[in-house]
Amino acid sequence: MLPTPRRRSWLEVRLRQARNPPPPVLRAVLANLAVASLGGLLLVLYDLSLARGLDAPSNDIRGPLTALYVAVVVIVGSLLTWLWVDMPGGATGRRRRTPWAALLGFFAALPISYLVLVVAFDIVRPLLGV
Repeated sequence: MLPTPRRRSWLEVRLRQARNPPPPVLRAVLANLAVASLGGLLLVLYDLSLARGLDAPSNDIRGPLTALYVAVVVIVGSLLTWLWVDMPGGATGRRRRTPWAALLGFFAALPISYLVLVVAFDIVRPLLGV
């Protein structure tokens, strides 16, 4: 009779999951993180230029730009994930793209876009601030 394996703690399980993420999930997160980071940097630069006296349009467009940022991260991140994550084809060995990959990118894009906004405006902006 085989001995029963040792039960891992919650922390051991999470550390193992962090060291060995599934490739589709890792690719979705990386694609969305790249798009969100670039967009967040552009938003912070725009905000800093307004704070330093840039002649802006007659009304402040930071709100609509932030909404546009989230939409771009969701759309471009989903598209990049769809292009980068191909699903295995089973016995044929042929890989194919499916809408599930784009959906994976969509679900990764929403929290990543908001996390990048928090980091950009609550950590980076005060460090660069006026």
